[in-house]
Amino acid sequence: LWRFGYSARLLKTNHFRTAASNTSFPAVWMLLAQYSGRIPGPFVVVKKPTFSTMPETVEDKANPELYSPHPRVRGMTLLNREAFKRTVVVPALKVKKEIVNSLLKSLKQLVLQRPGLKRVVEDPDDEDSRFIILDPQKIPGFSLGESEQQVLKELSVDPEVSRYNLELTYENFKSEEILRAVLPEGQEVTSGFSRVGHIAHLNLRDHQLPYRHLIGQVIIDKNPGITCAVNKTSIIDSTYRNFEMEVLAGEKNLVTKVKENNTVYELDFSKVYWNPRLSTERGRIVELLKPGDVLFDVFAGIGPFAIPAAKKKCRVFANDLNPESYHWLLHNCRLNKVDSKVKAFNMDGREFLRGPVREELSKELPLMKEEQKNAFHVVMNLPALAVEFLDVFRHLLVGEPCSAAALPTVHCYGFSKHEDPAKDIQERAEASLGTSLDGRCSTYPVRNVAPNKEMLCISFQVPADVLYKRPCP
Repeated sequence: LWRFGYSARLLKTNHFRTAASNTSFPAVWMLLAQYSGRIPGPFVVVKKPTFSTMPETVEDKANPELYSPHPRVRGMTLLNREAFKRTVVVPALKVKKEIVNSLLKSLKQLVLQRPGLKRVVEDPDDEDSRFIILDPQKIPGFSLGESEQQVLKELSVDPEVSRYNLELTYENFKSEEILRAVLPEGQEVTSGFSRVGHIAHLNLRDHQLPYRHLIGQVIIDKNPGITCAVNKTSIIDSTYRNFEMEVLAGEKNLVTKVKENNTVYELDFSKVYWNPRLSTERGRIVELLKPGDVLFDVFAGIGPFAIPAAKKKCRVFANDLNPESYHWLLHNCRLNKVDSKVKAFNMDGREFLRGPVREELSKELPLMKEEQKNAFHVVMNLPALAVEFLDVFRHLLVGEPCSAAALPTVHCYGFSKHEDPAKDIQERAEASLGTSLDGRCSTYPVRNVAPNKEMLCISFQVPADVLYKRPCP
């Protein structure tokens, strides 16, 4: 009864008589004694090692349910925070308040660590004393080890362990513990998400969908700054690179602000593509650029490659087919005060390569000298399709090839489910270009997208015999 948080009023009911018949005599005696007022407050001092005040299951340090929410929450689909309450018994040490800090440092590995719980509580019977709450998982049998007892002896602390009736509430449980208690036993629990400003972006499994609104609210409750939780409801649209989503909990405002690599972006998450997991990769590419370089961003999105490159004093040509991405690209260029350094376009990727990119390369490459250090880079971050766009580089320019050092470098992204992803993406790039890249390219693993699905970046200078079409004599 005590363990599951029933009040002493149940002592008068048939529930108590039934439970008492299945409970050890000492435990029943303790319930009666506390109800009758013979034991004051929430503390019970253990006078003899053989005296038990609780069923043995509560003391069992291997009991995985000791810090689980109340079993009645199983199957809950509408969040009821009150239902998570339960009472457990934990060990506590009574100490003089002036040595609390010293003891906390000495026993920090044994002190109870739970969200929202105080490690030190007042003694209702002695204003000069405090109780330090210990973790029962680390105090087997509610008995301290020799090393801990030695610490107490040095600080003149009574090694006698008290038992404290601790009430755990919804606020004291972690999101994983709450979801594990709610979802059917044996089912996968996912509490991870991508954070986009104030938005938590989840990708729930089918078996989690009946609990999706509860899951969304738990994520909001347990993560400060998150005020909206959404779930992807369709695959990414290959045309505009966005996806349909459902607001699971919280506010419905999907216009948000994010900061990445010291650059601020604003976006409407429901209308444009943004993946915070690519932050490191975007930083890697920008790190390759030098002031004065030229960047052609074929699938620019809201500008996570283009804007940092412009801040690095590169000349940038940025394009995206999605009108919403184009709108936020312009907005973010103004926000970061690089709008004068970025030429933005709202075109199909092929048209962008055959139009502004070809025009700029035709104008600049013949002027390049051997000693000139500025470089041209082309970023193609559309992993589902970008490799198929590489055929545009075939005879994109007409005339005599420029110096090898001035040939544009392409950074093209792709997905692969092949057992050798690097070999796979190189072969696909070679098929689109119509030439071998052996010894002329490098592949970089970006991230694991799903089981047996990798995202990679292949980088190479476009071979002169591919890029140039020589004029007829």
